[in-house]
Amino acid sequence: MEARPQPRTETEVLAAGMAVLDDRLPTGWNIQSLSHRVHDAGFDALWRVTAPDGTSAVLIVESKHVVERRDTATLLHQLDAYAAEIPGSRGVVVSRYLSPPVRKRLSDAGLSYVDATGNIHLSVPRPGLYIGDRGADRDPWRGPGRPRGTLKGAPAAKVVRTLLDYGKSWAIRELVDVAGVSTGSVYRVIEFLETENLATRSSSGAVIVPDWVALLRRWSEDYGFVRNSHVTRWIAPRGLSSLVQQASGSRVEYAVTGTLAAANWAPYAPTRSAMIYTADAGHAAQLWDLRPADAGANVMLAEPETDVVFTRTLADASGLTIAAPSQVAVDLMTGPGRSPSEAEELIEWMTLNESSWRG
Repeated sequence: MEARPQPRTETEVLAAGMAVLDDRLPTGWNIQSLSHRVHDAGFDALWRVTAPDGTSAVLIVESKHVVERRDTATLLHQLDAYAAEIPGSRGVVVSRYLSPPVRKRLSDAGLSYVDATGNIHLSVPRPGLYIGDRGADRDPWRGPGRPRGTLKGAPAAKVVRTLLDYGKSWAIRELVDVAGVSTGSVYRVIEFLETENLATRSSSGAVIVPDWVALLRRWSEDYGFVRNSHVTRWIAPRGLSSLVQQASGSRVEYAVTGTLAAANWAPYAPTRSAMIYTADAGHAAQLWDLRPADAGANVMLAEPETDVVFTRTLADASGLTIAAPSQVAVDLMTGPGRSPSEAEELIEWMTLNESSWRG
């Protein structure tokens, strides 16, 4: 696909958005600009889309060079207010580029959008127009400078796990101490969470996470059991019950996650495989009498890139060391097979029993 020039001004963003929409209109439809920026009106442009039979609708356009997830509520409020003044109109957010999380947040809020890369979601009940198309999933115009924040990496994992594991407000200094990362790392993570509308700051500067489930789901976009660990596959020849007995009595550092761990809180189905973090997979496999497997494996040993997986572990009734519920949940969300479904069962349990696992 031919690269599009980067729209640098608001006028260029509006022109690019209109071009994307015009290119995707069904045969016989057309679009025209009724006005560019309307002074004192608040919105940035009015577009009219007209069907082949002559019926039409007005689109109220709010143009933003950059849209963060935290902007959604404000955009929804503004566009709803404008639409109430123009009967039959619909609000549309137009931007240079909209990331996948932002697009999801906008569509979940019922907002239409267009970006200059070709991402578009437009719903106009009358005269009956729906357009959905996908452009870029990465900003094609972002330069080689410092990347925008994410929740990737060990420091972010430690901060997120701390925020998930304790239901409280945090002074930055306290969060630094408990998470065990640098002050700079904490500030970077919190600033990113604020842009994602996942954390807020009180008047005193304390950090608050209003929705831990949303934070967990966002973390799962950047963290994964397989992609954040070196995973090897093994067979427990005497079955998982024998593995549990051997692991429970061993001194090797490990933490069971996945289905086997989740069964302590939210049994989903009979456990047929084990996902286990360990600092030394070869040593653990030897102690637990595991055999390497190219196929038919029922044990996954993961050497993690961060030791946060061994933080705040628990012991179950059999003496098995299991990862914290928040860690188990994110591992299931990003795990193989039926793991994502099991994650939803565990999250439901965590929601109903928050006081039993959050400090």
